[in-house]
Amino acid sequence: MGKGDKRTKRGKIIAGSYGKSRLRKKKLKKKKAAAAAAKIKADEQLTTDNV
Repeated sequence: MGKGDKRTKRGKIIAGSYGKSRLRKKKLKKKKAAAAAAKIKADEQLTTDNV
């Protein structure tokens, strides 16, 4: 159970595969990024309107 065992995290790293013992990192969804950008833009407008 080492580098040659594809069921372990080390084996998956060596084999270059993913699965239950080695998960992929989740990326930020476009929808969330767009919502965050819209919120920042709205906050900027509020601060410029008050000045």
